Amino acid sequence: MPLIKNGEFADDNWVLVGDEDELPADTPVIVSAARWQAERDALIGRNAPLGVKLEASEAPELIADDLDRFQLVAVNFPAFKDGRGFSYASLLRDRYGFDGEVRAVGEVLRDQWSLMVRCGFDAFDVADGTKINAFKEALGEFSHVYQATGDGKKTVWQLRHGG
Repeated sequence: MPLIKNGEFADDNWVLVGDEDELPADTPVIVSAARWQAERDALIGRNAPLGVKLEASEAPELIADDLDRFQLVAVNFPAFKDGRGFSYASLLRDRYGFDGEVRAVGEVLRDQWSLMVRCGFDAFDVADGTKINAFKEALGEFSHVYQATGDGKKTVWQLRHGG
């Protein structure tokens, strides 16, 4: 899948490794939260960047104490109607201060990109054939917002009531 990072297509040097797969040496890997919990000590000893993938049922609290160990947190969107990943990105950025890459994976749809960015995502696994101009257009489609996020943008309510 193509990767959009910081608004541009980017090479993806990360390898998503299954729970039963052998870890490639000296390669950045993304492991499941379950594998992280089961093999934490061995994974810390690796000499390569480490990422973790959260499923929709795995809140960031699960890895909060270890966030300084990760360079990337991938948040899975199993279906377009599952919005837990938006909250997870906000928690990672605003509550836990995670400053690594927060990547949206799974059902990552054009209509969601703008809010995903506002919630803290900075990388997106997108469908084959996605155009970078479509991504940039999606980010600029809404001049006013209804939901507050950690990006500091005033909501419509705040603009109306001077908040």
